[in-house]
Amino acid sequence: MASHKEGTGYTTAVAVIGLGSMGFGMAKSMKRAGLEVVGYDITQSAVERFLAEGGRVAATLTDAVEGADIVVSVVVNAQQTEAVLFGPDGIARAMKPGSVFISSATMDPAIARSLAERFEALGLHYLDAPISGGAARAAKGELTIMASGSPEAFAAARPALDVMAARVYELGDAAGIGAAFKMINQLLAGVHIAAACEAISFAAKQGLDLQKVYEVITASAGNSWMFENRVPHVLAGDYTPLSAIEIFVKDLGIVQDMARAERYPVPLVAAALQMYLAASGAGMGRDDDSSLARLYAQLSGAKLPSKG
Repeated sequence: MASHKEGTGYTTAVAVIGLGSMGFGMAKSMKRAGLEVVGYDITQSAVERFLAEGGRVAATLTDAVEGADIVVSVVVNAQQTEAVLFGPDGIARAMKPGSVFISSATMDPAIARSLAERFEALGLHYLDAPISGGAARAAKGELTIMASGSPEAFAAARPALDVMAARVYELGDAAGIGAAFKMINQLLAGVHIAAACEAISFAAKQGLDLQKVYEVITASAGNSWMFENRVPHVLAGDYTPLSAIEIFVKDLGIVQDMARAERYPVPLVAAALQMYLAASGAGMGRDDDSSLARLYAQLSGAKLPSKG
């Protein structure tokens, strides 16, 4: 595989499938580092945004992966990942020998293992590599990547991993391990967001100064990364989706399915999932996940700040 080495003239060719908030940032980071990046997305606005940054885009999936050493898939879920690989326009049979597919979608570990087995049977490499860190860190090349796969998959993916992430955790030699780590992260993230939204809305119901609540809690033992990150959205009354409610409808649903299969109780996940479902049902599914605070406010009559 070609590698990016200063002065050699060789540049890794990378295809990024999915140019949403995360994929766009990841593509931008790799392009900035000197990798040869081609993007693909079914949404015209995403394509235009990448073009405006000087990026190259492909008209079809198979065009995107032609000649690529690395394909980074940043789609929403397992179903989309399977369609990218094995659907009518799937890329599995279009990728060149020895290339690697980096799967960043959050999914059930069993599905990750199944996709990897089918893909690797074609003589290609599959790296199970879910991501964490948000769009801002993606754009800076500072993601956390929870990866598992064969040593060959890691070696083939290294040029992209090195410039997309501040931390790459190598968690095992088989697909599915990275996915399982990501689901533990999502369990905590989803519950912490729900707790943060419950707390700030309860503070509003008490008539407290919410800016002062934020100041005090972020300096106290009750703080969490999610409280510190999401409550400012509530204080600004701005629910522009940086991470949507529907993400946690999906992810906590996966956690609950995994737990049920293992006969493992997850009562906090179950309670949080019901709140995300209620927010989605109330029309907030595509809004920021801090919209749980709005749901609590609607249920209780608490008054939250308005935008502006």
